Amino acid sequence: MDAPIVIAREAPDQPSVAAMLAEADAFFISLYPVEECHLLDVARLSADDVQFFVARVDGDPVGFCALVDHGDWGEVKRMYTAPVVRGRGVGRRLLETVEQAARAGRLPVLRLETGDKLEAAITMYETAGYRRRGVFGGYPDLVDSIYFEKAL
Repeated sequence: MDAPIVIAREAPDQPSVAAMLAEADAFFISLYPVEECHLLDVARLSADDVQFFVARVDGDPVGFCALVDHGDWGEVKRMYTAPVVRGRGVGRRLLETVEQAARAGRLPVLRLETGDKLEAAITMYETAGYRRRGVFGGYPDLVDSIYFEKAL
């Protein structure tokens, strides 16, 4: 899979993207209890305060990520890359795309919650300049969750 990775803002309700959302849901639910998975559904991802980005290779979705605008801060949500492209920098490129969108929207800070078993994601966030912080935005303070923040 050496074809270029193309990232664009897209609708989350496309059949191929919805299928990948279901794949991501199954992945996260395999790692954590369902009540600890803070997954946005297609309706929420389609809201006016959300920008949803899809990474594609040869037209096929291989990853996605969303930016939720909370007014004075943004939140990185639904970061996922397909196993076939992991290690190719798709997650990093999606994160950079969300950061660019947040800057364009004049959001001064990005926050996110991730799970403690997602070692590659944790490393990516830390090397991208995100720093651990306490719980935020109404999330429960769960032992399996790690909270991050980055000033833009």
